Amino acid sequence: MPVPNQFIVYVSDAPAAARFYGDLFDMRPVFETPGFIAFDLASGVQLALWSRSEVDLAATAVRTSELCLAVDGSPASVDALYESWKAKGVRVVAEPTDERFGRTFVVADPDGNLIRVAPVD
Repeated sequence: MPVPNQFIVYVSDAPAAARFYGDLFDMRPVFETPGFIAFDLASGVQLALWSRSEVDLAATAVRTSELCLAVDGSPASVDALYESWKAKGVRVVAEPTDERFGRTFVVADPDGNLIRVAPVD
C-alpha cells in the first residue's frame, strides 16, 4: 500500500525558504525550479517548498501543523540545538519546556510554518 513520501510546505519565496531550511538542517536541495524546491530527508522521503501565488499565506494566520525534528540525547542536547538556532536568528515560537514526551521547543520559518524539536520516542 502506498504511504506518504513528500511533505509540502507552502512558502512565499521558495529560494529564500530553501536557504533557510538548508542552513537550519545542513542539507542541499535535490530538485530545484524557481517555485518548487525539494530536499531528501530519508530514503524515499522528501521535504518540498512550494511557492504558489494563488495561496494567500497571510489568510491562514494560525498554523495547525508542524514539521518535527526528533533528536537523540538528553534534554541538554535539545537545549543546545535551541541555542544554536537562536544564534542563527531563527524566530522562536515556544522556548524549551518539559512536556510529557520530553524536552521540546518550537521555531518558525520566515512564512510562519512551525518546526518543533522533540526527543526521539
